[in-house]
Amino acid sequence: MRDRFSTAHEAPHLQLPAWRQRLGHYLDVPISRADQARGFHGTIDAWRGADLAFVDSRTDPVSQSRSAARISTDAMRQYVFHVLVEGTIETRTGTHPKRVATQSEPGILALDMGQPMQMTRTGCRVLAFFLPRTLLASVLPEPESIHGSVIEYRSPIARLIPAQLADLARSIQHMSASESWEAMRACALLIGAAFGKEAGLTGNARAAVRAAAFAHVRRYIDENLHESDLSPESVLRVSQLSRPTLYRLFEHEGGLAAYIRNRRLSQAAEELRRYPHKAVVEIAYGLGFNSASDFNRAFRRAYEMSPLDFRQFSL
Repeated sequence: MRDRFSTAHEAPHLQLPAWRQRLGHYLDVPISRADQARGFHGTIDAWRGADLAFVDSRTDPVSQSRSAARISTDAMRQYVFHVLVEGTIETRTGTHPKRVATQSEPGILALDMGQPMQMTRTGCRVLAFFLPRTLLASVLPEPESIHGSVIEYRSPIARLIPAQLADLARSIQHMSASESWEAMRACALLIGAAFGKEAGLTGNARAAVRAAAFAHVRRYIDENLHESDLSPESVLRVSQLSRPTLYRLFEHEGGLAAYIRNRRLSQAAEELRRYPHKAVVEIAYGLGFNSASDFNRAFRRAYEMSPLDFRQFSL
């Protein structure tokens, strides 16, 4: 099913608000008075089929974000591949430290809509695939790990993508519903496989072992977030991996210690939302923070608001 949207039919001062309203169910689009006065050109051509969507979008410069507070209040958990055709995009992901990905030439950005991101776009054209985690996981173990990553068309698999995209963009409007779904699925899986090859997560026994070890360590950390002695050293003892191997697994997360801290902060955000009457200090101590002030500083640095403000926003 095709769906087309354009801001062209709105008065200039209503164009950017119309864009924000269109995306407002899953993205935040900040608007200043100057932005509103300038007007805004944006179009979206979207083809949807079952659990997949393919979008061709053209916009003037714009900022879009998906905050932790927004994630806590909606059910949008798809993965998105942003294929840059024209323009420049800078995307910030993660909590602390931030991962910054800049696309200034054709390339593909992967986003997990269950994790925060901030995107700043120049005037650009973007092709985007929306797909469920289950589909991506069939070609890419631990798909959460590629959030904020960018690949270019350099590997043998990635070099197949431009022709596939061009064919899909040219032909999809003439396809039946079943044909368009199959074409979207094939292209999305090809992109997922290219990310897997780039990350070394697919294709051979060594990669499979690495992916299994990564999943095991992540599960152990998630199951022990409330344990006061959870630390890189305790994870090292349980993992039965060498220190260099373990630390390499978490390089893209800013390091193992940063990953543990960020998972604790993520759990804290969930508890702030789920238990509105639970004291903030109780949540902080229960997740291994040494003091309320340490927790407040870490939370504000990661989510750009205080724990109390986050709780109020989430109610």
